[in-house]
Amino acid sequence: MPTGKALGVALVILVAAGVTIQSRPQATGAIPASRARTAQVSSPVGSTTACSTAVATAPMLVSVQTHFATGLLEPFGVAFAPDSEHVFVDSLILPSSPSDSLAPGRSASGITVYSISPSGLVADRVGSFPTASLVGMATSPDGRELVAAGGSGARIFSTSRMEQANSAPSSWLLGSFASTGQGAIEATFSPDGHYVFVTLEDSDQIAVFNFQKAERHGFGPSDLVGYVPLGMAPVGMALSPNGRYLYATSEAVTTGGGEGTLSTIDLRHAEVDPAHSVISTVWAGCSPVRVVASGSSVYVTARGSDDLVEFSARNLVSDPGSAMVGHVEVGESPVGLALVDHDKSLVIADSNRFQIGNAVSNLAVVATSENGPLTLLGYVAAGGFPRDMTVSPDGKTLIVSDFDSGDVEEVGLTTLPR
Repeated sequence: MPTGKALGVALVILVAAGVTIQSRPQATGAIPASRARTAQVSSPVGSTTACSTAVATAPMLVSVQTHFATGLLEPFGVAFAPDSEHVFVDSLILPSSPSDSLAPGRSASGITVYSISPSGLVADRVGSFPTASLVGMATSPDGRELVAAGGSGARIFSTSRMEQANSAPSSWLLGSFASTGQGAIEATFSPDGHYVFVTLEDSDQIAVFNFQKAERHGFGPSDLVGYVPLGMAPVGMALSPNGRYLYATSEAVTTGGGEGTLSTIDLRHAEVDPAHSVISTVWAGCSPVRVVASGSSVYVTARGSDDLVEFSARNLVSDPGSAMVGHVEVGESPVGLALVDHDKSLVIADSNRFQIGNAVSNLAVVATSENGPLTLLGYVAAGGFPRDMTVSPDGKTLIVSDFDSGDVEEVGLTTLPR
């Protein structure tokens, strides 16, 4: 299994070259008590689950095929091109410094374009964006654009230009969105591609932008439609398959941490009056951070509970208090997740972000509750701090960003247990 060797070597080279790397505080999972609330939400309803660092025991799934591409520094967002032949990965520190004057750090992001080959991922080109801090990414429904969250909003890129050989990275960028908030971390398009939603982790809101207007008239301040109020530290978002709802996680309700929430948002209402678009808010385990949705269920990773939590999509709208269906214990500090195999299974990134005891980072594979309760099938090896993940349009490949070890992991989904 890969380690942090690639990252460590890269750091040594940069230091030897006299480049200063910005340090970041040790993460604790707690929200600073001094932080002020910027949004007010209704009291959550439903069942609660305990905070825990206990992890489930399960076999390693050694027959699952994986490949690792190394060399990035803090890879974060991942997104597939519509042809399933290219994948885009952003990193919070540039993979290489093009000049002595450009110090890698939080304000110097890179996007690497990989092609999929039989022997693994191949890095085709890297675009550097010295004034950006790019994190969560998603492609538009038609695959023509890529949105990357960062700063107070997001940047929009052309996927065709990114895939074009010898294209200048300066030509990739179509425009930028900005808000009055802070801590943009994840982004997604509306089902018709007309709007962009960005979670503002430090401002307890989702910023809503009119992308269709920006395309027609140019990017500007008037693209900002408004804000959806959420709990503290919102991160993950997912669209319902029918395009009617947007689901969003918030890590906590108070600065003391503990139980967080899942909010269900009327998508069309959010596009015109986001401040009044929240339908329901339910408890969702300790520090819920990511969410995905099938037609019948909504799944959340509760990082502080070491759980995957399932909700009834119907009840989140009609009877929120009884929406929680169940939960299953997985590995340490689960973060990213993805539905695979026609929604019959999920892959969960057990990040081990806070280095608890003897826990390790891995990928948990869970069978959905089609024929019974959620069931942990086993674990797949991962690099350090697996974070975000994306499934190829053809459903055959999963890409995972391993934030701490600097790896991009490719998982052959056809080799998962069924």
